[in-house]
Amino acid sequence: MSTITDSILIFSYFKAHGDGLHLAWSDDGLKWTPLNEDKILLKPEIGMGKIMRDPCLAFGRDGLFHLVWTSGWHEKGIGYASSPDLFNWSRQQYLGVMMHEEHARNCWAPEIFYDETRQQFLIYWASCIPGRFPETDHTGDDGLNHRMYYVSTSDFKNFSDTKLFFDPGFNVIDATLVQEGSRYVMFMKNESLHPCEKNIRVSVSQSLFSGFNEISPPISGPYWAEGPAAIRFSDNWFVYFDKYKINEMGALRSADLKTWEDISQEVHFPKGAQHGSVCRIPLEKVRHLF
Repeated sequence: MSTITDSILIFSYFKAHGDGLHLAWSDDGLKWTPLNEDKILLKPEIGMGKIMRDPCLAFGRDGLFHLVWTSGWHEKGIGYASSPDLFNWSRQQYLGVMMHEEHARNCWAPEIFYDETRQQFLIYWASCIPGRFPETDHTGDDGLNHRMYYVSTSDFKNFSDTKLFFDPGFNVIDATLVQEGSRYVMFMKNESLHPCEKNIRVSVSQSLFSGFNEISPPISGPYWAEGPAAIRFSDNWFVYFDKYKINEMGALRSADLKTWEDISQEVHFPKGAQHGSVCRIPLEKVRHLF
C-alpha cells in the first residue's frame, strides 16, 4: 500500500457466464489485485437473462459510481445502477434503449463516457438490426451484424432518443472511448467472421460524434480478442482485453497509438476475470474495500 498515492486504477469485471460485479486495483497497470476479497459487489436482478456481463464502471462528478452492463444475450435493453460507495446500490434499472426497434437482436457491452463539452453522459453499446446495413449482413456469427448506438443523459433519469453512434463499415462491437486533450480515441473490436477478423483496432478523431474515419490495422495478435479497456498513464497507452477463446486476459502498450507492444505476459489479473472496464478512482472512495 506504500506505493498508492491519492488515486488508483480500478478494473471492473465479471466471472463465469455473468455472475456480477467484481473489482481489482493496480498502481502500475500490470499487477491487478482483487478488492473486497474478489466477492461480488452487485448481483444482477434485471432482464430476462439476469446476468451481468461486460460491466462498465464510471465515477461521476456527482460523487456517484455509475454502472452499466449487458443484462442478457438477446435483449433490447441494458442494466444500470449507481452507488455512493460500491456497497450500497440503487435499485437496478432496465434501460430499454432498443425497445423501439422491432427487429433489434441484442444490446451488448454498454459503456459510459462523460462528454465535457455538452456536460452529459453518453451510454453507448452494440446492437444488430437485421437489414439495416445489408452490405455486411453476411459477415457475422449467426447473421449478427452490429453497429454502435447511444443515448445521452445528464441525470440517469431522463434519456435522449437512441441514435446511431458509429458505423465503420464493418461489423463492430465493444467500442470504448478515452479523451486526451481535444482528441477522442476509440478502441473497438472488428467482429467480422467472414472473413475472420475478431481483433482490436483504434481510431482517433477531433470530434466525439464524427471523424473516426481512419481505422488502424489490428493492434492485437493472431488470437481472438474482445472487450478492450483503455487508459493513458505514465506516458503510455494501456489496452486490456479478453482473449476469450483461451480464457486469458491480454494487454497492449503504446506511446504513440501506432506502435504496439504485447505485454500480456507482464500483466496479472484475478483468476477468471473477463471483459471489463478501467478507470482512475480517488483512493478515499475505495479504501474501505481493501
